[in-house]
Amino acid sequence: MNNKAEVREFLMTRRARLTPDAAGIVGGINRRVAGLRRSEVASLAGLSVEYYARIERGAIGGASASVLDALSRALQLDDTEHAHLLDLARAADGIPTSGRPRRKASRPTNQRISLQWALDSITEGVAFVRNQRQDLLATNELGRAFYAPIIGDGGRTPNLARFQFLDPLSREFYPDWDTFAEMCVSIMRAEAGRDPHDKGLQDLVGELSTRDETFRKLWGAHNVRTHGAGKKRFNHPVVGEIHLAYEELVVTADPGSILMVYTAEPGSPSADRLHLLGSWAAQHAEARP
Repeated sequence: MNNKAEVREFLMTRRARLTPDAAGIVGGINRRVAGLRRSEVASLAGLSVEYYARIERGAIGGASASVLDALSRALQLDDTEHAHLLDLARAADGIPTSGRPRRKASRPTNQRISLQWALDSITEGVAFVRNQRQDLLATNELGRAFYAPIIGDGGRTPNLARFQFLDPLSREFYPDWDTFAEMCVSIMRAEAGRDPHDKGLQDLVGELSTRDETFRKLWGAHNVRTHGAGKKRFNHPVVGEIHLAYEELVVTADPGSILMVYTAEPGSPSADRLHLLGSWAAQHAEARP
């Protein structure tokens, strides 16, 4: 990915979304831009207009931490956006991803059977491991049943982003499809900033940009986010609508891999449906040769 273009478009989209009122600036009349002017961002950040203009054109290399912090405050970036800006600056400076050695390609999970054991020990929730490219690398038994629409009958590694944007079944599986789509792309955007040399991620972005207009539009928005924790609503073909809370955990032994666990509130209808799905999965496991 072109670092200068990434910097330019990220800063321009952040500047365009920030209104003068939100920034505490008297808007005036006959404004030709939707958000702030470059000169206004420069003033808020305590920079010269010429220096900020160079940075916004993509020349972020060599920018000090204090300058990047000032830009984050001026543009009212959240923590994830601030981290993304730092990642873009590190890439421009030639510093390895977030100060760490560049990631290697994710290894097949069967090389670390202990990770599968850890997943299998989680019996009351959906547990799976994904990498920065949204590949579904490993699941527990309940996870295999839960993600059956994505995993299918085998073949190439299931990919959550491809399912989201290229499989019509995703609109049934995700009742809040638009929200899921924005989350998916924003997470991928953040990952791309952390490792701009990840060819697998670049190829996936190119594929989805070519094949799906919604993905292309969301990618162009340059929004970033982390997953963290929260709640999601699903419509599973076996048990129907189910509301789950999720927690994201970093797999430190495999840089770039994330362990996700989905659980239901104890005693809730969703918990009953999750137990029902577990029973269904066990029956099908016994029936397999």
